[in-house]
Amino acid sequence: MRLVQLTVPTGKRETVLETLDEREIDYVVTDETSNRGYAAVVYFPLPSAAVEPVLDELEAVGIDEEAYTVVVDAETVVSRRFQALRDEYEDGDVESERISRQELQTEAEEMTPTFGIYVTMTVISAVVATAGMLLDSPAVVVGSMVIAPLIGPALGASVGSVIDDEALFRQSLLYQLLGVVLAIASAAIFAWSVKTTNVVPPALEIASVAEISERLVPDLLSLVIALGAGVAGIVSIATGASVALVGVMIAAALIPPAAAAGIALAWGQPMAAIGPTVLVLVNVLSVNLAGLLTLWYAGYRPDNLFALSPTETRVRRRVVGLIAVVLILSAFLGVITHASYTAGTFEQEATEDVEQLLASEYQQYSLIDLEVKMNEDYPFLSPDRVIVTVGGPPGEAAPGLSNAIHEQVNERAENPVDVEVRFVDVIER
Repeated sequence: MRLVQLTVPTGKRETVLETLDEREIDYVVTDETSNRGYAAVVYFPLPSAAVEPVLDELEAVGIDEEAYTVVVDAETVVSRRFQALRDEYEDGDVESERISRQELQTEAEEMTPTFGIYVTMTVISAVVATAGMLLDSPAVVVGSMVIAPLIGPALGASVGSVIDDEALFRQSLLYQLLGVVLAIASAAIFAWSVKTTNVVPPALEIASVAEISERLVPDLLSLVIALGAGVAGIVSIATGASVALVGVMIAAALIPPAAAAGIALAWGQPMAAIGPTVLVLVNVLSVNLAGLLTLWYAGYRPDNLFALSPTETRVRRRVVGLIAVVLILSAFLGVITHASYTAGTFEQEATEDVEQLLASEYQQYSLIDLEVKMNEDYPFLSPDRVIVTVGGPPGEAAPGLSNAIHEQVNERAENPVDVEVRFVDVIER
């Protein structure tokens, strides 16, 4: 529910009141005595779904932006006529659940902080995420998402597109590009500084840190986060719900992979930075694509009928462009996903083959562990070395066992891999 406060220009009082009477809207009128060209101030409650059509109708009768129109939340309205208005406008479809176009534009503008604050908070969130990853601390990484100011620009571009506010679109697009560059650069500089000052061991292998390694080799499932964040963000802002948690979800799709890319650059591994950088880009585009489609489906259009056709053409062109780029980048992630799946399948099948070999020909031996070491050809990792640990009776290993294991493992490998066989004495008492 909303309470609308409208300052009526001189000469428009009767027109405004007749419009409200035709809509059977209750109102209160007070005279305006400031001598600034206004005749009265009208207060009237509206269901959220009625704000946009009523304001559009008032604009059509001459109430333009020269008049002051203030829309605020109303907790409770006790009125029989108001209930009739709710029955008229709230019919259970998507459009009846959303806020007005005017409120949406204001929300999008207010969610984007000033330039200085945006830069500062983006740098801080990237630095905190980098520290959390180097510490392998999921809690710290989540904390970095909370302070990231990314939701405003991420959703503002979609809002600007559908309501024909090109200034908002351009500002949001610039902020997003700046945010990605700032996040990666800040992470790289911070990671390089802690490495050179020995705050973390210089010989640290970033692939051995779980919080980093999972972002160095992203997969297609990462798209679900970005698409879900875009839809949830738009639904939250369009229905007037809280967007704080959705902002964390959007930051989860952008800040950690940006920090991982910065860490890879700081460690002198630019190839390892390709995967997380592509993930950041595809997530940014996916959030914009999901937001744009959701807003258009919810029924948001520009207020000027003459701008409707050009806006539809522009939105359609941007949707097609976003889909094309997302598909290209998704194909890259798909190749990475396939490589990871192949590596995982190889380890499982090699383990089963070695177990069968020992059970059929070397019953006195048992497989203790099989570990696959990957190469460093980021982002398309593949098996490079296999370490097989076999337990058996004390004494020398059975003749030919090492060669048999080597051959068995390489039968499953797409490319030849080195096999290291370790024997452990097993004594049963």
